[in-house]
Amino acid sequence: MSRNETELLLKGYGLTTAEFFYRMPDYQNVLNTFVWQDYDLAPDHPRLFKFIEFWHDEIEGPLHSVRFTHRKLLATGEWRNVVGEFTLH
Repeated sequence: MSRNETELLLKGYGLTTAEFFYRMPDYQNVLNTFVWQDYDLAPDHPRLFKFIEFWHDEIEGPLHSVRFTHRKLLATGEWRNVVGEFTLH
């Protein structure tokens, strides 16, 4: 499925960044990190939770914790149509 970033932003999506802390399969005392980013809808975060389910089903390293942040990149009143451009020098 091809997604146009501008269309997603106009539909209310924002950029979600998650940091996964997981244990190494062979060395349970070692924590490693993985960073994931995608456009997602707050506050439910369906794509983030779908990825967490994928991790539980397909990745051998058990999750220790997940922390994430969400930033709506385009909000009401922030977008404007620019008709012209002025160049200096």
